[in-house]
Amino acid sequence: MTFEDEVRQFVAEWQSAKPTVTVFTSGSTGSPKPFEASKQKMTNSARMTCDFLGLKPGDTALLCMPMKYIAGKMVVVRSLVRSLRLITIEPSGHPFDAVNEHINFAALTPMQVFNTLGVENEKKKMQSVDNLIIGGGAIDKKMAEELQRFPNRVWSTYGMTETLSHIAMRRVSGVDATDWYTPLCGVSVDLSARGTLTIDAPSLCDNMLETNDLAEIDAEGRFRILGRTDNTINSGGVKIQIEQVEDLLRQYTDIPFVITSRSDVKFGEVVVLITEAENTDLIKDICEKSLPKYWQPKVYISHEVPCTATNKPDRKKAKTIAQNAEI
Repeated sequence: MTFEDEVRQFVAEWQSAKPTVTVFTSGSTGSPKPFEASKQKMTNSARMTCDFLGLKPGDTALLCMPMKYIAGKMVVVRSLVRSLRLITIEPSGHPFDAVNEHINFAALTPMQVFNTLGVENEKKKMQSVDNLIIGGGAIDKKMAEELQRFPNRVWSTYGMTETLSHIAMRRVSGVDATDWYTPLCGVSVDLSARGTLTIDAPSLCDNMLETNDLAEIDAEGRFRILGRTDNTINSGGVKIQIEQVEDLLRQYTDIPFVITSRSDVKFGEVVVLITEAENTDLIKDICEKSLPKYWQPKVYISHEVPCTATNKPDRKKAKTIAQNAEI
């Protein structure tokens, strides 16, 4: 089945009498799971995004994401709900290679953005997109610095399958670039007793949703993410947030890596770094020079960095690799 066939199949499912469509979670903490999403709630989500970005009928929308997941499906739904002109490109790491017309709206993953930044012709096309949203993973510091110089409107999104795509956006490009996410209209956020983000979005979710994302909220109701509770390593009583270690380390190396942990008799848990470098001495030296002492990995493993189908770090597999490694 071609990608165009997959899109047509979804449109037929969308136009059927069935009130829901089946999507799959990203699988970042386990195997992707099927999820029945309400068509009415997906419609509500589409309208919220289109209104936030000011998209109007006749605007072009680029679809270059797999149709299995909510991100790809929602590009199609936004096009149907707002009468956008949908342009479909076979999902790949270089979606702009085949784009030959002006795009008003596009949704990409960080991996697609990273690849596109490395090809000047493709980069220029991406810079001409009126509204570019990036989701499905974190934008690292180096990428953010380059995107801030873009002349167009570039946004990082926050959301999950359960919220039917994103519920908030933050500007990445220009003088308005910020670390703080602004909730879409009709969405409010708060913090749980654990310090995790809670989402109240009646038009998208039947009940308030408590996430595993540690966050802080400012006086304007905006929020920023500090990390995930299940990505916290407790090493000898010191709590270490995996994302913070990775963000800092990425400033000093382009070598693919992921931070995880393994059990330890003395400390309870220790920090482990999995890297695709055959010789771990170089990245060990970088860690010792750039990371606080209590963040520095106790174990270095040369192994392919495990990723999910949506190219997020597969945290579960990484922990298994770390736990089973002979040291």
